[in-house]
Amino acid sequence: MKVVLLENVDKVGKKFEVKEVKDGFARNFLIPQGLAKVATKEALKWAAIQAEILAKEAEGELKKVQEIASQMDGLEVPVSVKVGEKEQLFEKVTSQKIAEKLSEMGYQIKKDQVELEKPIEMAGEYSVKIKFDHNLETEVSVIVTEEK
Repeated sequence: MKVVLLENVDKVGKKFEVKEVKDGFARNFLIPQGLAKVATKEALKWAAIQAEILAKEAEGELKKVQEIASQMDGLEVPVSVKVGEKEQLFEKVTSQKIAEKLSEMGYQIKKDQVELEKPIEMAGEYSVKIKFDHNLETEVSVIVTEEK
């Protein structure tokens, strides 16, 4: 049975794709769950229009993400923390702390976008990757200094 997927379905396909699936799978799972509908002529036209709209939205989103990534490339992110006598930090600088600092600077970054192998434990300058959607990434320079 040919169906138009209304949502992304693991191991079947992506939203608005037309797929050939077994009749029982379509009737007993996909259609009752609202994940697909039968591929009639009207449904196929509708799916084509929706897929086009989705592609335009993704293209616009990609441009926005590229713009943000290019603005952030090479950005210096100063992070001030309390430091002991031997320059050890009283608190580690984590991806959460870096994300919060970037948010303060006007960039909406989540902590899971900050790629940090392990928390920063010493004052200094560190290169940190920021990952974005569409497989884009950029590097920022995190500068850990003593809080005064």
